[in-house]
Amino acid sequence: MAQQQERPSAGVRRDFGSFHSSNVQELIAQNETDSHHPPFPVGLPCFSEKAQYGKETKEKHFLIEENWTFINHGAFGAVVKEALQAAFVWQTYCEKQPLRFLDRELLPHLVYVTKRLAKFVDADPADIVLLPNVTTGNSTVVKSVVKQFLPGNSIYTLNLAYGATKKLLKQISSEHNVHIEEATVTFPVQTEEEILSIVDKTLRDDTKLAIFDHIPSNYGIILPVKKLVELCHTRGIQVLIDGAHALGSLDISMRDINADYYVSNCHKWLCNPKGCAFLYVAKPHQQYIRPLVVSHGFGSGFSSEFIWAGLKDYSTQLALHTVFDFWEHYGVQSIRQHITSTARAAGALLQRAWGTSLLAGENMFGPMVLVELPSGITPNDQRSIKYDHAEIVQNKLYHGFQIEVPVKAIQNKLYVRISAHIYNDIGDYMRLAEAVNELVKA
Repeated sequence: MAQQQERPSAGVRRDFGSFHSSNVQELIAQNETDSHHPPFPVGLPCFSEKAQYGKETKEKHFLIEENWTFINHGAFGAVVKEALQAAFVWQTYCEKQPLRFLDRELLPHLVYVTKRLAKFVDADPADIVLLPNVTTGNSTVVKSVVKQFLPGNSIYTLNLAYGATKKLLKQISSEHNVHIEEATVTFPVQTEEEILSIVDKTLRDDTKLAIFDHIPSNYGIILPVKKLVELCHTRGIQVLIDGAHALGSLDISMRDINADYYVSNCHKWLCNPKGCAFLYVAKPHQQYIRPLVVSHGFGSGFSSEFIWAGLKDYSTQLALHTVFDFWEHYGVQSIRQHITSTARAAGALLQRAWGTSLLAGENMFGPMVLVELPSGITPNDQRSIKYDHAEIVQNKLYHGFQIEVPVKAIQNKLYVRISAHIYNDIGDYMRLAEAVNELVKA
């Protein structure tokens, strides 16, 4: 039988609305010693034995179809099956007595899982809020910050920025008459110093906000975000880091990076069910960062304003408990070491098989690597290569070989962007190498 949680006493503070458990600011502020973690009202999946990375892990912990060579984890991630089961357990429990769960139990559980996430990314829990995705986080920050701008202020970014971010900035520019400065990184690059030099030379004096991707989605390289933050801060520029691909794949510390704002997805490399992300906001800025959806928590504090965005399915956020248990079971460093070493080994294999090069120096890549496709698969006129050619090759690999891998057209060259997670092994990339060579011969 599920444990019944105690009702808050009459003296407990209510942060908002008629919720019987809405003392969010008090709960989030409690330190580890004083915190009373709410008991789980449901039985959640647990982990006992370890599978070997590769095919065994794929069969045991993931739902990916066996007949597919899936080397595109970077697109939308792939969920740990036990976490998906946990989300369903939370959904089912909610529906057994919706008011008990939503009105009395949900908010303390959201606080608890926020604290576990904060520990994972080395942050004060009071600086972390949960959101559906990185796109929401970027919009939240930019639309709040731009209200503080003066005439003539600008936003700075690189040509590496994610497409949705560029469209957000286009909207902001048209609605607020803000100048958007986009600096160009030309490939190949071999060191992070090249990136830093470009930014150092192109930052404008009127820049008030700079936006950098920790791992730009289309390019896969790891940007030196800590140094970029330091560079911008010396000029009085706030920094938003789009870390969509960072959580899980990299050892990220909010205290060490010291960005003003940082956002990352939980459903990509961390392998949580879809629709879960976090936003970090440094304390000096929390007073003017507002959620896109205003609800009962408005005016009750930063955490309260974000924790409840109206009635929705919160099970993906609560499933984080199971995901963290999974990572602790296999070892955080063990997982990260495997996915990065596998991706780099695969990149080297493909270079040898095709006689081509990487987009950047090997040490600039984490669990995603871009390898140039061989001549013969691209048009004779190298100046004419564009997205259409990339799509043709990607579709041939998809339909003809059941290989899920993106092909990118970058500065008149075609590259495959391979991803590696713990369900991948080197055989996946050998199949890709052979398939491409077949296409070249055809």
